[in-house]
Amino acid sequence: MKRSTRGCGCAIAVLVLLLGAGGSAWFRWGRPWWNSRPPKPTGELRVHVLDVGPVEGDSILIISPTGKSVLIDAGDAGKGKVVLDALKRYKVERLDYFIATHPHTDHLGGADEVLNVTKVANVIDNGVDLSTPAPPPPASKTLKGKVAPPPPPPAMKSKVKTVNSFFDEYQAALKLSGAQYERAEPGKKYDLGGGAMLTVLGPSEPFFTKEQMKAGGNETNANSIVLRLDYGAFSMLFMGDAESQTEERLLGKKDLDLEAKLIKIAHHGSKYATSENFLKRVQPQAVIISDGLWNRYGHPAQPVLDRLKAANAKVYRTDLHGEVTITTRGKGEAGKLYEIKTATEPKEDIWAGREAQKDDSSRSGFIAYGDFGPPPKPKAEKPKKK
Repeated sequence: MKRSTRGCGCAIAVLVLLLGAGGSAWFRWGRPWWNSRPPKPTGELRVHVLDVGPVEGDSILIISPTGKSVLIDAGDAGKGKVVLDALKRYKVERLDYFIATHPHTDHLGGADEVLNVTKVANVIDNGVDLSTPAPPPPASKTLKGKVAPPPPPPAMKSKVKTVNSFFDEYQAALKLSGAQYERAEPGKKYDLGGGAMLTVLGPSEPFFTKEQMKAGGNETNANSIVLRLDYGAFSMLFMGDAESQTEERLLGKKDLDLEAKLIKIAHHGSKYATSENFLKRVQPQAVIISDGLWNRYGHPAQPVLDRLKAANAKVYRTDLHGEVTITTRGKGEAGKLYEIKTATEPKEDIWAGREAQKDDSSRSGFIAYGDFGPPPKPKAEKPKKK
């Protein structure tokens, strides 16, 4: 008696259809999900928040587990040597990325020194152009059909610094460096290797204007590049000189992952940033404040330190701790996810803010010019006459 094979053919056809549908679903949804998973951490990631004081400034060196390196800002004018010494100390012969968070001299002043000496593959900034306009060429004149004499040779470059000299020097060094330039794009990710990923969170357009900063702060600061570093279970935010307006814009993006273990605090601990709402969203375990012992702007501000204390965050300050180094393997080892080491032990109370002698907003106009030398000593009170 022959067996019927009609049912087998139908079953095989159904199986083929199911396998085809499953394969299609995998390529459409499963494969992108699988590829988007963060790779497992391998090796040690290091973050060095450099001490570019004693006036003010930011410069942060990231070295990935595979040796890729990122320099975020380069300190004030004249601080390029401090950054170059750090690169030499950590055996960084080539920078994969140099990121200029915003064009203020305390972040970009030393960039030309770094770019002139170090091989840099990629340079990223926020696209704000402060270049000094070139003077128009002299108009040629003729007198009664005679050809005018050639213009005199260009004058030697003036040694007198202008407000934006640091930016002109940065642009000139960038052109000579041969580095690939790009403008920061929110959402763009940079694979640093070994499982470490750097993501651009800001600035987003439209850029903040001076009119939007009437409550305090500075529009150039508010348009800083904001970055997020992820490595396994470790995460850290780099806030540049972002203001509270920047933080509010980030908080408005509900799908944006802002929770992080560490923060490099915005604007050197300015009173115009690090809002209570922002800290509640981020929930940092520790924060690093890059500030200068001689700064005259009240950095870090007492209200900011009070908010950090209320948030139970550990505080590290370059004015008191010197260079701050964070190391992690992206996973907990012996109960620790990361380790923080400082160059020195603080001799002052880390929870005591500084008294401001100048307002750190655009109203004063001091930010572009910079501020050099130790702060003036307080005047001794004259004895009252009896």
